[in-house]
Order: sequence, then C-alpha cells, then structure tokens
Amino acid sequence: MALDGVFLRHIKKELEEKLIGSRIDKIYQPSKDRLLLTLRSREGSYKLIISARADAPRINITTASPENPKVPPMLCMLLRKRLSGAKLRSVSQTGLERTITLEFEAVNELGDIVMLKLVVEIMGQYSNIIFIDENGIIIDAVKRVDASMSSQRLILPGMKYEMPPKQVKLCMLDTDAEDIINAVESLPGSKPLSKALLSVVQGVSPIICRELEYLTGRGADVYSDSLNEEQRTRLLYFLKRDIKAARECSGVPCIITDTVNKPIDFTFEHIQQYGSGRSKQESDTFSGLLDIYYSKRDNMAAIRSKSEDLTRLLSNAATRLIKKIYRQNDELKACADREHLRICGDLLQANLYRIERGATECEVENFYDENTAKIKIKLDPSISPSANAQKYYKSYQKAKTAEQVLRVQIEQAEAELDYVSSVSDSLSRAESVRELDEIRQELTEEGYIKAKGKRQKSEKPLSPLEFTSPGGFKILVGRNNKQNDMLTLKQSDKNDIWFHVKDIPGSHTIIITNGKEPGDADILYAAQLAAYHSKAREAGKVPVDYTRVKYVSKPRGAKPGMVIYVNQTTVYVSPQQHDDIR
Repeated sequence: MALDGVFLRHIKKELEEKLIGSRIDKIYQPSKDRLLLTLRSREGSYKLIISARADAPRINITTASPENPKVPPMLCMLLRKRLSGAKLRSVSQTGLERTITLEFEAVNELGDIVMLKLVVEIMGQYSNIIFIDENGIIIDAVKRVDASMSSQRLILPGMKYEMPPKQVKLCMLDTDAEDIINAVESLPGSKPLSKALLSVVQGVSPIICRELEYLTGRGADVYSDSLNEEQRTRLLYFLKRDIKAARECSGVPCIITDTVNKPIDFTFEHIQQYGSGRSKQESDTFSGLLDIYYSKRDNMAAIRSKSEDLTRLLSNAATRLIKKIYRQNDELKACADREHLRICGDLLQANLYRIERGATECEVENFYDENTAKIKIKLDPSISPSANAQKYYKSYQKAKTAEQVLRVQIEQAEAELDYVSSVSDSLSRAESVRELDEIRQELTEEGYIKAKGKRQKSEKPLSPLEFTSPGGFKILVGRNNKQNDMLTLKQSDKNDIWFHVKDIPGSHTIIITNGKEPGDADILYAAQLAAYHSKAREAGKVPVDYTRVKYVSKPRGAKPGMVIYVNQTTVYVSPQQHDDIR
C-alpha cells in the first residue's frame, strides 16, 4: 500500500497546520465506508474526507464534493448528534503506524465538555473508522467486527477500544540507518533487499523498499546476505535520506502515471525505478495528491455499486437478443431451400398422370435443370399425387412467409441489440448518480424496467458535456441516448457539424459553428472527443464520421439515440480526453 506510515505522517502534519482549532460544521456519509466532514475556522472552511474502503483507505483534506444519499445513514445521524460544532483539538499518530486519531472537544446533552475521538485505521481490507467516547469506549464504527469475524479484536459499541497490534519492526523515528542495515543482514537466509527491508522497517510501503533496492544496486538485484561495501554505503545514504524525510516531514508528494496519464502509484519522494516507462509529477500538498489519486476512483466505485442492477439488466437483455438472433438465423437458413419445394410441386403437378396412388416416391424429368435429367421426389403414400403437389406448394409458401417475417424480426433484434449496447456504453461512462437516474428513466420509458408506483417529478435534465476547441468553437457531447437525440435533433443548427464513431456505440458530438467554418484542428479535437466518449475509448486508432447536422435524421420508430446520416467524411483519430469547461 502506497499510503504508508511515512506518507501518513506528512498528512498528519498538514491536518495539524490547517485544521487544529476548527469546528465541525457539517457531517456527511457518501457511502457506507466513507465520511466527509466540513470544518470551519477563522481562516476559512475545509472538507476532510475519511475512507475505510479496502482498496482506497485514506484521510486527507479534499476539494471534491461526493454525492450524498437522500437519507443519511444511522451512523451519520449519530455523528451529527454528537460531533456537530465540536472543536478539533489534536491529530495524533503512534510512531509510523497507519493509524490517525482525531480528538474533538464537544458538548454533551447535559452541557458538559467531553473529549470524543475518531480513530482512522488505514490497514487495507481491515481499514476502519471508529468513534470513541471520553472513556475509551466504542460508540460505533463504520465496520463492526464481531466474534464470527475475528477472535482477536472486536469492534462493537460498548466495548473498550484497543489499538491494533503493533508491528515488531524498527521505526525510522527512533532508529538509525546503521541499525536497519544490521537488522537486514542478520535475517536468516537470502532475501531480495526490498523484501528484507519491508520485513524489518515499520511504516514504509513496497514501492519505497523497491526504490531503495533499485538505488542500492543501480538497477541490479541486491540480496540481504551479500551486500558489498559499495552497496552498503549507498543503502546507508538513501536510508538516511528517507529517515530524515520521515522525521522532519520533508518529503515531496509525488504521483506516478502511466502512458495515458492515469495515476498508478504515489510516494513521499521521487521514484526512479520505472525509468522512462512512467511519468512523475509533484503535487502542491500531500492531501492534494490523494485527492487526485483517489477522488475519481472513489466516485467510479460508487457509480459501479449503484449501477450493478442496470449492468445486469442490460447484460441479460443483450444475451437474450444474441440468442434470439442466432436462432432466427438458423431458421432463416432452413428457409433457403424453399425453391426446391416449389420445383417439386411443379414437377409433381406436371406428372400427375404418371404417378400411382400410394407410391412413396417418384422419379420425373427435371425440366428446370438442364444438367439434371431426372429427380427423385418423396411422397406421402396416404394422400393422392395431387395432394402431395399441394403439400409441397404449401410448404413453399410457409417457408417464403417465414423468411420475410424472420428477416424483419432479425433486423429489429439487431437494432435493439445496438440500442442495448449504446445504453451499456452510456452506463460505462456515467460519472454521477444523476446520469444513472437519467439512464434508468430512459430504460423505464422503453419498457426494460417496470415503473414502480406514482411517477415522481423528474429533475431538470443534465446539460451535455461542454468543451472549447483550439479555434474557440463550443463543442457539446451527449451523456446518454435521450440527450443525444435532444442535442442532435432539437438543439443544434442544421449547419453545425455532427460527429460519431463509425459503427460503434458512442456519444453524439456537435461543433456549434455559429455560421463560421471550423479548421482542421477543431475537427480533429471534436473527433478525438467523439472517440473518447464511445465504446472505443481504449482503442488505438478509431474511425469517426462527421457531417452537417442537416444530413442526420431519425428513422420513424427508432430507439433513442439511433439515427442515420449521409454525406459523411471519415477521419481516423486516437481517443483523447479533454477538460470539460463546466
């Protein structure tokens, strides 16, 4: 975990500098394992995010505003009752343990001043936020732990709070670099230096241990039992540097990103182990770094959780349609032999006088095929030769009608599958609960979700995403199918330019021209946006069609977002995100 004890010590310092003496103004619980506290002081207001999510535990000052449930959870109501107006008195950390304790001065129901604590434990899947009274008794916790979950440490209301068991490791705050190296060399057996350091030193993450090995060996593997003099000297130097950063909180908030600028790790120092394969950039503050790293991840995790039922619904609908199309195509192939049925009927009709009643087959001249002199035709002996001919004609008509019906049904099923895929694409790109609500409403109106009870008054529809091209043109991108229809068919001028990825579900993208002519850079910019806001987001080069809005139309009865267009030009671009100006 990158959020190690040293990094947490830097966070603690920032919290002390900015929040000590401030009072809690508001308390929210955006999800079951996250709290958001708004604190006010004479210098201004701050938002403190505390998360106990297994894959994203953290505590930091944030600028983000997560969406909150309409009805606050019980724990949130309890915290509001006991902590509203409370003053933050201290922020503490034991050594380099991954635990932060926030101590508040509050007033109880009798008007007495009491000291209440929020203990934030940053321990992966065991992360927790625990509310404790002035006597050290647990009031409640984000994650209650009973005897069925752990026999070592229970977290339940009414129980005495106990700190997590301390790690038997050396703490950089009171241990010298020489002692750490001696402990590494005294380990039994031969271990990679990074693993040896991780097992010996408290409060440092695997990435820091790997970095120490990388710097010690100049990129080569180093083992705990075979440090040479040069390696020992280098390890001593870099350990002293990290010890100084831990003691003085002099580290640098550094974030590591991949080739598409996606954050993949963070530390309290510059990292060299990735070479040119990764980019590194500094943040102004350690809290700001965590905000960048986790905010989008937290939001998307919440969205995924709330969209699970829609994802399952669309997946089941797509599976049903695919099976239906396969089955109907098999039936269509069976109809391909219908001409043979008609020929058999014609040949029987022409040779009725030669066929004996009760025959099981007959052989007649095939005047339809010059290469085939005679053809054998199976007969039903229980009916007359004339009835056999009529039976073949009836089978031919049945197959002909079935083919016509099947082609229409297959076309409709394929159009519906395209629609379901487009909704799935919109769902995968949704970034807020309101976007989910609009998608849910669309599926309800289309009959995929059964309407429940009296229809509630709907909120004002979200606006399209808005961008500005290099040439200063406004570009609008639809968030979902209904918004795509509104944007293309009602809000845009006939001379605006419309973009869409070719034959792939995606958003309608519009350049608002206002009578002017966009340049090549504007066209490229809009095409990149259209590619990024589509199912082809992760692809390399994507074909994007563009044409004037006047050449885009909606077929009668088509599903939301489904249009046809002509006079298009196709460009190939790499999907690229640009900053939304809203």
